[in-house]
Amino acid sequence: MTTAIIYATTHGTTEKVALRMQHLLGDQNSLMINLKNIKNVDLKQYDKIIIGGSIHAGMLQKSVKGFINKNKDELLQKPLGLFICGMNVPEYQAQIERAFPESLRKHAKSVKVAGGEFLFDKMNLFQKIIVRKISGIKESVSKIDDKKIEEFIKEFND
Repeated sequence: MTTAIIYATTHGTTEKVALRMQHLLGDQNSLMINLKNIKNVDLKQYDKIIIGGSIHAGMLQKSVKGFINKNKDELLQKPLGLFICGMNVPEYQAQIERAFPESLRKHAKSVKVAGGEFLFDKMNLFQKIIVRKISGIKESVSKIDDKKIEEFIKEFND
């Protein structure tokens, strides 16, 4: 079975998570599709679909939202997994609810937050100022949750 891991990444964290998922699924059984590079994805080619993105200012990337809206009916016909990357732990549930329509969340075999990162070396000055002010964090930090990624893949494969 071929699984498409469809994602968007701003600073590379979501891509790291997608790579980890691809490794856990088996590299030969999955294909990563970055929505920045590929706009039109033919979902008919894939048996299963994973969709992910990162949260910035409480919202999922527009490219992921647009992809979901364009393909919602077809996504409801296939085994589906949904994930986000983010750092605002108290808001995880609300962010998932804002990121993905209820019908897709209910249909999905797994819906998880994979943790996140603040990568100051990849942020512009405005982003650094906002992150420092809101989070109080002043240097790069990674809180990617490998355990959640493994749980996601286990649920997705069941």
